[in-house]
Amino acid sequence: MKMENNKMREIKIEKVVLSVAGTAEKLEKGARLLKTISGMEPKKLASKKRIPSFGVRPGLETGAKVTLRKNKISPILIRLLQAVNNEIKRSQIVDNHFSFGIHEYIEIPGLEYQRDIGILGLNVTVDFTRAGERVARKKIKRGKIPARQRVTKEEIIDYMTKHFEIKLKERKEK
Repeated sequence: MKMENNKMREIKIEKVVLSVAGTAEKLEKGARLLKTISGMEPKKLASKKRIPSFGVRPGLETGAKVTLRKNKISPILIRLLQAVNNEIKRSQIVDNHFSFGIHEYIEIPGLEYQRDIGILGLNVTVDFTRAGERVARKKIKRGKIPARQRVTKEEIIDYMTKHFEIKLKERKEK
């Protein structure tokens, strides 16, 4: 059987995670931003460690995130990629996922400036998977996944150029 025809080798986007960081008022604004972009209620994340220099203590809410799955992924991911001109740096891509940041949410097509939110940015992480990943995640009869099951950097680049027409940013020559 050829590798191109093997259903188990097909890669797909498992989830897209939108996240913001901050405390107190900035976190509330970030949560409203995530709800505006995704239409879903964000989950707030609490700190587990104490970092005195940043004023962080255990239990303090320091971030919010929204996880998009299945049919909600494509329309939002297209808009988020347009905010960065469909360009991703090669260094932002690693095995199984890639991440990029949007400096100001007003760069996203279809979103306008909102006074109550102000100017905020967000992080976007796109996770990839193949069929059979559940074997490593399930609780009963858990199995191990071999390294060849991972989605490599080159496979992610091929998938994104084919389906979302992204371009890779090249390093500037000195």
